[in-house]
Amino acid sequence: MYRCKIGTSDGRVLEKEFEAASREALRENLEEQGFFVFKISKVSFQWLSASKSLRRFTGQRLLALNQEMQVLIRSGLPILQVLDTLIDRMESGRLLEILREIRSDVKGGSSLSDAFERFQGAFPQLYIASIRAGEQSGDLPVTLGRFIEYQKRIEMIKSKVRSATFYPALLAIAVTVVVAFLMLYVVPSFTQVYTDANVELPVLTQLIISLANVLVSGLPVWLPALIAVLIGLRFYFRTDSGAFFLDRYKLRLPFFGKLLSEYAISTFCRTFATTLSSGIPIVHSMQMARGTLNNRWMEHHLTAAVKRIQEGTKISEALEQSETFPIIALRMIGVGETSGSLAEMLSDIAEYYEREVERRLDRLTTMIEPVMMLTMGLLIGAIVVAMYIPIFQLAGTVR
Repeated sequence: MYRCKIGTSDGRVLEKEFEAASREALRENLEEQGFFVFKISKVSFQWLSASKSLRRFTGQRLLALNQEMQVLIRSGLPILQVLDTLIDRMESGRLLEILREIRSDVKGGSSLSDAFERFQGAFPQLYIASIRAGEQSGDLPVTLGRFIEYQKRIEMIKSKVRSATFYPALLAIAVTVVVAFLMLYVVPSFTQVYTDANVELPVLTQLIISLANVLVSGLPVWLPALIAVLIGLRFYFRTDSGAFFLDRYKLRLPFFGKLLSEYAISTFCRTFATTLSSGIPIVHSMQMARGTLNNRWMEHHLTAAVKRIQEGTKISEALEQSETFPIIALRMIGVGETSGSLAEMLSDIAEYYEREVERRLDRLTTMIEPVMMLTMGLLIGAIVVAMYIPIFQLAGTVR
């Protein structure tokens, strides 16, 4: 989040907060929109925590709000009565406070989009742009309907991603906890028994015991070091260069890189199609859709593509030079440009890659469960067998 001091074309000087991938990307985006940028400063973590209006609402909360708003507007109520009805039915909380301030701004003469824009940290830029497009076209319920449909599809994909990754993550945590318990507590207990018995141990048992001794004796050193490394990596990946490196590495991962790439392309095309259908110009639509990629490396290449489009290059050619889109998507975009049905073609691309993401998620859940169970069984089984072999040998010797 950045706080910006900007000048408008009519001579006004404004101070606003914006979300952006980096300071340079935000400056470039503002200048492309015709603003003169005086100053950009990063909002501190303390300010983000203290300001209630800067925390973005969840997709489900925003979806419910817009469904109610769309029904009320379609019924013919004036916008002030719509906001009054929403406020009366809203439970106490941050959203209620924001809606009251929005109503106050609208009553004072502000447009609905300008009132929502005051809280752009809480509402997505696409949502504010959709409201503004609806006001300009005079058909706000239609643009809200497009945003609702967009939000439903995005939430559906997010839900499938979360459900597909929950069980593997749970299994990975369970494996880590069980192996750590065996190596740090169970194996050292057996080690003392074998030391007192003075028996010759098998090679596998010696390896397990040696590894456990290293882990236990070095615990005061490697545990704080591991925590420090994790904290350092977390802070590094929050920087622009660290996030850029991490996002680029993610796309190179086997299987997961393709999944992340297809998910990003599906959300980009879905957002791009929604903004174009709402009457927003192509360049501005791409700038808004670029933020839904959630990948700094892809956003960097899309920024270059936007510049080429502003210079007169076709969309499909500009995206092809960015080297972020697969051939099938580029061909479909080229057909959409030629036939004048770009928004419909982008929706088709989004649906295609949403199906691909679902297919990969199904394969992931089908494949990873047996792999994780097999890994857990082999690790725990190897440790248990290695520690019990000497006991069987001792029993045979006594007999």
